[in-house]
Amino acid sequence: MSGEFNLIDKYFVGRQNQRKDVHLAAGDDCALVKAPANVQIAISTDTLVAGTHFLPHANPAWVAHKALASNISDLAAMGATPAWVSFALTMPEVDEEWLAPFCNAFFELADYFGIQ
Repeated sequence: MSGEFNLIDKYFVGRQNQRKDVHLAAGDDCALVKAPANVQIAISTDTLVAGTHFLPHANPAWVAHKALASNISDLAAMGATPAWVSFALTMPEVDEEWLAPFCNAFFELADYFGIQ
Protein backbone atom coordinates (compact mmCIF):
# COMPACT_ATOMS: atom_id res chain seq x y z
CA MET A 1 0.00 0.00 0.00
CA SER A 2 1.36 3.40 -0.85
CA GLY A 3 0.23 6.98 -0.91
CA GLU A 4 -0.98 9.31 1.79
CA PHE A 5 -4.69 8.75 1.15
CA ASN A 6 -4.36 4.95 1.18
CA LEU A 7 -2.59 5.16 4.55
CA ILE A 8 -5.24 7.54 5.91
CA ASP A 9 -8.01 5.18 4.79
CA LYS A 10 -6.29 2.11 6.22
CA TYR A 11 -5.17 3.46 9.60
CA PHE A 12 -7.32 6.47 10.46
CA VAL A 13 -10.73 6.63 8.76
CA GLY A 14 -13.58 5.04 10.70
CA ARG A 15 -11.42 4.03 13.67
CA GLN A 16 -13.51 5.76 16.31
CA ASN A 17 -17.05 6.28 17.47
CA GLN A 18 -18.49 9.40 15.89
CA ARG A 19 -19.05 12.25 18.34
CA LYS A 20 -22.22 14.28 17.74
CA ASP A 21 -20.20 17.51 17.72
CA VAL A 22 -17.96 16.28 14.87
CA HIS A 23 -19.63 17.25 11.60
CA LEU A 24 -16.79 16.07 9.37
CA ALA A 25 -13.97 13.97 10.77
CA ALA A 26 -10.44 14.68 9.65
CA GLY A 27 -9.56 12.53 6.67
CA ASP A 28 -6.88 14.65 5.11
CA ASP A 29 -6.05 18.10 6.40
CA CYS A 30 -9.14 19.41 8.16
CA ALA A 31 -12.15 18.52 10.32
CA LEU A 32 -15.36 20.39 11.15
CA VAL A 33 -16.52 20.46 14.76
CA LYS A 34 -19.27 22.42 16.51
CA ALA A 35 -18.50 23.80 19.94
CA PRO A 36 -21.41 24.61 22.26
CA ALA A 37 -22.31 28.30 22.58
CA ASN A 38 -20.40 30.28 25.20
CA VAL A 39 -17.73 27.61 25.60
CA GLN A 40 -14.05 28.44 25.49
CA ILE A 41 -11.82 26.04 23.60
CA ALA A 42 -8.37 25.07 24.86
CA ILE A 43 -5.92 23.86 22.22
CA SER A 44 -2.72 21.95 22.91
CA THR A 45 0.05 20.83 20.56
CA ASP A 46 3.19 18.97 21.51
CA THR A 47 5.72 17.71 19.00
CA LEU A 48 7.58 14.52 19.83
CA VAL A 49 10.84 13.93 18.00
CA ALA A 50 12.49 10.52 17.70
CA GLY A 51 15.87 10.61 19.39
CA THR A 52 14.87 13.61 21.53
CA HIS A 53 11.57 12.72 23.22
CA PHE A 54 11.73 8.97 22.72
CA LEU A 55 14.29 6.46 21.50
CA PRO A 56 14.15 5.86 17.74
CA HIS A 57 13.33 2.18 18.27
CA ALA A 58 10.82 2.71 21.09
CA ASN A 59 7.67 0.61 21.12
CA PRO A 60 5.21 2.37 18.77
CA ALA A 61 2.29 1.83 21.17
CA TRP A 62 4.28 3.60 23.89
CA VAL A 63 5.08 6.49 21.52
CA ALA A 64 1.39 6.84 20.62
CA HIS A 65 0.38 6.85 24.26
CA LYS A 66 3.01 9.48 25.11
CA ALA A 67 1.98 11.64 22.14
CA LEU A 68 -1.68 11.77 23.10
CA ALA A 69 -1.27 11.63 26.88
CA SER A 70 1.08 14.64 26.93
CA ASN A 71 -1.59 16.76 25.26
CA ILE A 72 -4.39 15.39 27.43
CA SER A 73 -2.27 16.30 30.46
CA ASP A 74 -1.75 19.85 29.18
CA LEU A 75 -5.50 20.26 28.70
CA ALA A 76 -6.27 18.84 32.14
CA ALA A 77 -3.80 21.30 33.67
CA MET A 78 -5.95 24.10 32.22
CA GLY A 79 -9.16 22.52 33.54
CA ALA A 80 -10.27 21.57 30.03
CA THR A 81 -12.08 18.42 28.97
CA PRO A 82 -10.48 16.88 25.87
CA ALA A 83 -12.87 16.38 22.96
CA TRP A 84 -11.04 16.39 19.64
CA VAL A 85 -7.58 15.61 18.35
CA SER A 86 -5.69 16.78 15.31
CA PHE A 87 -2.82 14.53 14.41
CA ALA A 88 0.31 14.94 12.28
CA LEU A 89 2.99 12.32 11.75
CA THR A 90 6.21 12.70 9.80
CA MET A 91 8.15 9.56 8.91
CA PRO A 92 11.25 9.35 6.72
CA GLU A 93 9.62 6.34 5.07
CA VAL A 94 6.37 4.50 5.70
CA ASP A 95 6.74 1.55 8.05
CA GLU A 96 3.37 -0.15 8.37
CA GLU A 97 4.71 -2.61 10.96
CA TRP A 98 5.36 0.46 13.16
CA LEU A 99 2.26 2.40 12.11
CA ALA A 100 -0.30 -0.33 12.88
CA PRO A 101 0.46 -0.71 16.62
CA PHE A 102 0.96 3.06 16.92
CA CYS A 103 -2.53 3.73 15.54
CA ASN A 104 -4.12 0.95 17.60
CA ALA A 105 -2.72 2.40 20.83
CA PHE A 106 -3.46 6.01 19.84
CA PHE A 107 -7.12 5.32 19.10
CA GLU A 108 -7.52 3.07 22.13
CA LEU A 109 -6.46 5.93 24.41
CA ALA A 110 -8.53 8.46 22.45
CA ASP A 111 -11.61 6.24 22.76
CA TYR A 112 -11.00 5.80 26.49
CA PHE A 113 -11.20 9.58 26.95
CA GLY A 114 -14.01 10.10 24.41
CA ILE A 115 -11.75 12.06 22.07
CA GLN A 116 -12.27 12.07 18.31
